[in-house]
Order: sequence, then structure tokens, then C-alpha cells
Amino acid sequence: QVQLVESGGGLVQAGGSLRLSCAASGRTFSSNSMAWFRQAPGNAREVVAAIGWSATNTYYADSVKGRFAISRDNAKTTVYLQMDNLKPRDTAIYYCALSHAPFWSSQESQYSYWGQGTQVTVSS
Repeated sequence: QVQLVESGGGLVQAGGSLRLSCAASGRTFSSNSMAWFRQAPGNAREVVAAIGWSATNTYYADSVKGRFAISRDNAKTTVYLQMDNLKPRDTAIYYCALSHAPFWSSQESQYSYWGQGTQVTVSS
């Protein structure tokens, strides 16, 4: 069984930075695509960034381009989300997800395994 454990969330002022981590266990990691989603109160869950089995194959939502960076360390079976220049609208619970497919997808339905989520709160 796959387990995903997120960490790194917290409270930060606008303009600040956070780095989220998601440690995977239970199956082969290097051939799977991964993604970060987020869900703010009253909103649907949305994709933030995704990364294919090749770390050079990435996707970003328009709202975070130029501010967030997704990366992965296959040796540590961990995916990261570096978040810079955070804004109050980035406040949400952030979830990491793993797909059986090697190439990234922005579709929530393509991801079979999910972490428990980590809260990110950005104050103005």
C-alpha cells in the first residue's frame, strides 16, 4: 500500500516562503508522476503543480507560475514544492498525490494515492 506523508506547512507572512515535502513509501516511486493540489475553504480542490517521472517534465497552474517550483528526489522517494512570494490567496490545505502514469496530469482523477494534507496559511 502506498503512503504519502506531507510536511512543511505553516503560517507565513505575505511575501514569505515555505517548502513542502511529500515522502512516499510502499511502491516504486521513480516511474510515477506526482502532483501537488490545494483546497481552500469553500473551493474545489485544484492542481498547483505536477512532475513526471523525468524531473524535467513539469506543469504549473497559471496562478503559481514564477513563484512555485516542484522537484523530486527519487533516491529519497520525496517530492518537494518550493513556494516563494506567497500571497494570502495561496492559503489552503496542500495535498500531494501519486499517479500510476509516468507523465504528469492536471486531472485529479488520474491520481490514485493522496496524502493527508498540510495547512498553509499566508497572512497579509
